[in-house]
Formats: sequence, structure tokens, C-alpha cells
Amino acid sequence: MAEAGHTRQPPDLKSPEIQLPAVMSANEKRVRRGFWRKIGRVASRIPFAQSAIAAYYCATDPDTPLKAKAILFAALAYFVMPLDMVPDILTMIGFTDDAAVVFAALNIIGIYMKPKHQEMAQEMLQKLRKGDSSGPEPA
Repeated sequence: MAEAGHTRQPPDLKSPEIQLPAVMSANEKRVRRGFWRKIGRVASRIPFAQSAIAAYYCATDPDTPLKAKAILFAALAYFVMPLDMVPDILTMIGFTDDAAVVFAALNIIGIYMKPKHQEMAQEMLQKLRKGDSSGPEPA
């Protein structure tokens, strides 16, 4: 109930707090659809593959807080997107923007990255480099 003299304002639909669930959901769908396909193709060519995989495991961990998941899914969605600021096809520099985005996200949410995420990423990277590009079963 509003106090006397105060009118209740409608929520600001452009507020980041209002948009976070919808944006995160879209990013999560994009990542779950395309992450393993893309990482399977490029894991042997990018030095940050293990970090990207660890970010995926952290983002999909039920214990990771929502805002940390949102940051990780945004970074991974950028990685998965076919078009980005620096085309991935460019040798040596194509993935620098992707690496910067992934590392920035990991720097922000670093306290939520658990040793198990790194261990799972290392195991998966070994599988990928042996030619098993299937990734885990979709959730």
C-alpha cells in the first residue's frame, strides 16, 4: 500500500534487474545449443579452451549464484555466436576477442569457480583433443 502523498511507480522495464532473467535465458539457450559443437571444432586451436569449458561447467552448476551464471552465459554466448567483432577465421587474432571476454567474465566471478569445474574441464579437454567432440549429454 502506498503512503499518503506517494504514488506507486510502475517498474522500469529497461532496468537491468528486470531484463536479467530474459537475457540470461536467451544466452543460456544459445550456449547449450552451440557450445560443445564450437568448442569441439576449435579446442585444439585455442589456448583458452580449458577456461571456456570450466566457465561452462561453472555456469551450469546449480550452486553458482544467478548473477555469476548470467555473466558466464553472456561471455559464452559471445564465444558461441558465429559473428563477432574479430572474425574467428582470422589466424592468430580471430579468437583474441573471445578470449578477452571469457577471461574478463572469469575474473569477475572467480570466487565461484570451484576446483571441480577446472578438473571437469581438464578431463573434457583431453577427450576433445583425442577426437571425442560430443561433449556431455545436454541438460
